[in-house]
Amino acid sequence: MKKIILLGLFLLTVSFNQIETTQKESSFDTGEFFKFRIHYGMVTAGYATLEVKEAVKNNKKVFHAIGNGYTTGMTKFFFKVEDNYQSFFDKTTGKPYQYVRKIDEGGYTKNQEGFFNQDKNTILVKDYKNKTENTFSTPENVQDIVSTFYYLRNHPNVDKLKVGESIIVDMFFDDETFKFKLKLIGNEDIETKFGTVKTLVFRPLVQSGRVFKEEESLTVWITDDENKIPVRIKASLAVGSLKADLESFKGLKNPFYIKVKK
Repeated sequence: MKKIILLGLFLLTVSFNQIETTQKESSFDTGEFFKFRIHYGMVTAGYATLEVKEAVKNNKKVFHAIGNGYTTGMTKFFFKVEDNYQSFFDKTTGKPYQYVRKIDEGGYTKNQEGFFNQDKNTILVKDYKNKTENTFSTPENVQDIVSTFYYLRNHPNVDKLKVGESIIVDMFFDDETFKFKLKLIGNEDIETKFGTVKTLVFRPLVQSGRVFKEEESLTVWITDDENKIPVRIKASLAVGSLKADLESFKGLKNPFYIKVKK
């Protein structure tokens, strides 16, 4: 279940080889808010939210993205999840300064902060639960799991991908950096609670094992407009399948293009 909530929270965490994003008008701004409903069949398993605020780091104003995920109803009774992920990242380059990870997933807890030094290509991770501090080497322009989502939306080449092409990002998570690969598999008009939406369809490559059936078990639908909003994600699990759908939003910087409104 913890991977399900994480999936609902961040949906899409990839980017184009760490190129700076100054060439494209920003796809989001302070005040943007998303809420996603995570459901297993007809049952609502939980919700996830993403919100963009403003903060000050290194004497400059930065974006402060906050993601929360939580189970509800009977799912909460059997497996309580309360997750909080945060990222502070540069308004121009998208480079992260700091991340926060506070989670409680059925009694499995973490309480960490990571502090990036992009000049030295290192990150200091403070683990408040275990009372430890460790410094790790990172690649140039590394992202955290939240900042990557926003970094992708601003990338100037995201609209230039051809079907079958993949994009890769170096992402720091769980005390290590790994490459996350995503493949564009096509375009599709999908039905949402807001109406018919034109989307780009991506397939992230994930590690098969206990949760997902195989490497290509996830499919993500992103609005084919200036916002690049994730409106749906579907995961084939070891038992059954799960979907997350955009439930509500506010504060979009650009118009939300809907082909046929409900």
